[in-house]
This record gives sequence, C-alpha cells and structure tokens, in this order.
Amino acid sequence: MTPAFEHPTEQAVTGMVAWFEQISPADLTRFGTYYAAQARFKDPFNEVQGLVEIQRIFAHMFEALHEPRFVVTARVVQGQQCFLTWDFLFRFKGFQQATLQTVRGATHLILDEQGLITLHRDYWDAAEELYEKFPLVGGLMRWLKKRANS
Repeated sequence: MTPAFEHPTEQAVTGMVAWFEQISPADLTRFGTYYAAQARFKDPFNEVQGLVEIQRIFAHMFEALHEPRFVVTARVVQGQQCFLTWDFLFRFKGFQQATLQTVRGATHLILDEQGLITLHRDYWDAAEELYEKFPLVGGLMRWLKKRANS
C-alpha cells in the first residue's frame, strides 16, 4: 500500500529516475515500462512520437557517444507532472575522447493515470552546452556570445 504522503506519481518518478540514471543499450527494450505507446518526445534536435522513435533517439546517443549517462540533480512532482534537472555526462567519440563533457538541462514529464510518460520534453541550451565544445563551431559560438554581450 502506498503511504498517504506519497502520491503514486512520486513512486513512478522514483523508478524512472533510477532507470534514467542507469540506462544502458540493453535497457532500450524496456521503454514500454516507463513510456506510453504514443508518448511524445522533444528536445533541441528531435520531435517524435511513439516508443520506436524514442528508442531510436536513445540508441543513437549510445552509438554517437562514449559512456553517456544522466545524473538527476533535483525533481519536483506535482499531480501527473514532473520536472527534473540533470547533468548529462559523456565523452565524444570523434575528438577530445579523454575529456568528460557535461550538459546541464531539465526535463518536463507528463504521466498518465498508470504512471507512464506521455510527454517527455527536454530543455537545454544547445549553443552553450554542446556547440561551444566543438573545435570549429565552438570558436564561432564563443565569439558570437561575446559580441552579443558587449
């Protein structure tokens, strides 16, 4: 029985956070445990609907990066909604392979009555958190940022 002070959504989020923080390529088949069949996912690079498409995004993450992992730093659960802040840690495969990279962001989740994710929306600054880390584009992005702040 769920304690009176813990909403069922809180329990679902606790399980999701543990899964996100431990996710590996072997876990790609378990998306149906946490996502509704027609769930929507949006981030700065993608906007998709359905388990297969969401799995494809995470599969690409594992193909493109070394050791990708999420560390959830805070969460707020209210009703059927959840807001997570996180650090995404990884190493590039193509360059600076020895350097651990960090992208900081947030996720808004909406869950259905069964505690499954129906909307997963990631918010993070692609320019600051990613583009500035690339050798050629990074210099341009830092220059543009400096000019905009002058």
